[in-house]
Amino acid sequence: MKYGTVLVIDDNPAILTAVKICLAGTFERIVTLNSPEKALVTIAQENPAAILLDMNFSLGVNSGQEGMMWLSAIHRKYPDIPIVLITAYADVKLAVRALKNGAADFVTKPWDNDELIRVLKDAIDKAGEIVPLDQLESEHVRKVLNKCDGNMKRAADLLGISRQTLYNKVKASPLTANQLTINN
Repeated sequence: MKYGTVLVIDDNPAILTAVKICLAGTFERIVTLNSPEKALVTIAQENPAAILLDMNFSLGVNSGQEGMMWLSAIHRKYPDIPIVLITAYADVKLAVRALKNGAADFVTKPWDNDELIRVLKDAIDKAGEIVPLDQLESEHVRKVLNKCDGNMKRAADLLGISRQTLYNKVKASPLTANQLTINN
């Protein structure tokens, strides 16, 4: 089974050619752009299953800021399309920031072909998953409790429910005790 369309955005023509060859057997279509300026229009026209986005587009600049800006712009308009970032200048802080800002994953150049294909396929598969409502609720309760440092009263207030209702939700939650820190 081939996956749909993937949009690859990188300013290096050799990278675009290499990625196109690498992904040809996995994707029905590989659309390439050498600049992110037309990304939003191209996404609207092509409806890609995933986007592979370079982090740097200006000569001599390797901070990743351009990629982060485009990640935010694309993610804001198309939140359901997974975006995998790619860069030759990777560092852990940049990768973590990218993931927190909505990137599905992060790949470094030079890449391993099988790994690049796996990362893109995993991102598409995960984006297409339907998560049960009780799991979403449990994850949201966990996030709110963690944000409130386990303070049940504050968490219940933020969630707009009674403390007793929150206790019941935590008690019924499939989350393990070490995922929830509760302070009365």
